[in-house]
Amino acid sequence: MNLKFRIKSTEGVARTGVAEVRGRKFRTPVFLPVATLASVRALDSRDLKEIGVEILMANTFHLHLKPGDEVIREMGGLHEFMKFDGVIATDSGGFQVFSLGFGMEHGIGKIADNIFLERLRNVCKKGEKWVEIDDDGISFRNPINGNFMRLTPEKSMKIQSNLGSDIVFVFDECTSPLSDKEYTAKALERTNRWIQRCLECYDRNQAIFGIIQGGEYRDLRMKSVEFILKYDFDGYGIGGSLGKSKADMLNILEWVVPLLPEERPRHLLGIGAVEDIFRSVERGIDMFDCVSPTRWARRGVIYISPEAGGNVENKFRVHIKNADFRKDKGPLDPACDCFVCQNYSRAYLHHLFVSNELTYFRLASYHNVRFFVKLMDEIRKAIDGGYFSELKKEWLQ
Repeated sequence: MNLKFRIKSTEGVARTGVAEVRGRKFRTPVFLPVATLASVRALDSRDLKEIGVEILMANTFHLHLKPGDEVIREMGGLHEFMKFDGVIATDSGGFQVFSLGFGMEHGIGKIADNIFLERLRNVCKKGEKWVEIDDDGISFRNPINGNFMRLTPEKSMKIQSNLGSDIVFVFDECTSPLSDKEYTAKALERTNRWIQRCLECYDRNQAIFGIIQGGEYRDLRMKSVEFILKYDFDGYGIGGSLGKSKADMLNILEWVVPLLPEERPRHLLGIGAVEDIFRSVERGIDMFDCVSPTRWARRGVIYISPEAGGNVENKFRVHIKNADFRKDKGPLDPACDCFVCQNYSRAYLHHLFVSNELTYFRLASYHNVRFFVKLMDEIRKAIDGGYFSELKKEWLQ
C-alpha cells in the first residue's frame, strides 16, 4: 500500500480523515481542482498554495497529447513541471473515452441533464462519435488535429507513470446515462478485464485507485464492487454514468459506499455541485473533483455562500455581468476570506468581465477555487465538531 489513510472523526456516515502518499498529505473530505494541462486554469502554483489546495487532479489524456507524457517525464514529472508540491492525482483517460464517444454522440455528461464538452465543441458536432472501443482498448481521433490514436490499459498506466503523479486511476470505460443495461453490463466486463491488466503493469511507486462502474443498475454496481474488492487498492473511485437524475446518483452511493472498506478513501469522480458535495459527504464520500470552479469563472459566474444569497435554487452562483453589480462596492462574497474578496469590489470584477480584461479570469478563478477549498474546510470542522447536519441545513435549506 502506498497510501495511508486515517479516519479522524465521524458524524453518522460522514467522516474526516488524513491521507498520506509518498510523503505528501491531504485532509478529507476534499475537493480536487482540475489541472487539465498541468495548470488550474488562470492560476499558478503560488496561487494554489495561498488558496490552500492540498491535492489536485491532472488529465492523463490531454497531457499525453500536449506536451506529451515523455516530455513531462524528462522535465522531472508533474510536481517539478508545474512547481506544485501537494498531492497530484491523474485520471486514466477513461472519461475522455466517454466524452469523445457517447458523450459527444448523445450530447450529455455523467448525469443525463448535464451538458458539457466545452473544449470539444470546436472540433466535433453533436452526433459525431470519435471513438471505437474494443476489448483490447480504444482507438480515438485526436481532438487537436483529428488524427487517429490508440489507448490501452497498459498505455494509460505508462503515461501516468511518466507523469509521476502520486495517485493513479485504473483504465475504465465510462458509459453514458443513455446506455441500456445490456451495453452497460458489457462495458463493465470489459472494464474488469482492463483493471486486471492495469494491476499487472502499473508503477508500484504510485498509489492506485480502482473504479466502480455499472451505471444506474444496482445489480451491476454490486457486481463491480464484488470484483474490485478482490484486489488491494489504495482507494476507490465511483465512476461512470451516475444515472438520469441526482436522485439516481444518491441511490448509487447508498448501494455502493456501505460495501467499501472504511479504511480506504472513496472518490466520487467528476462531481462538484455544492448540494451534491453535502449529500455525498453525508453518505461517506471523501474526495471530489470537478472543473466547475474555473470553467464557470471563465463564463462570468461567481460562487457565493448563503450569507451572500447563495442557495440551491441559484446553485450558489451569480453572474458578474449583471448590471446590478456595476456600482456595487461590496466584495464578491462577504463570507469569503480570499484576497480577491478582501481587496476588490463586485463593481471592479463586473468592469473587468464586460471589458474582457484578462485580469478578470485570474481573480474570478482564484475566488471560485477558494470558495470550494473553504467549503471543505467548513465541512471538516463541522464533522469534527459534531454539527455537520446543522451546517448542511444552513446551506441547503
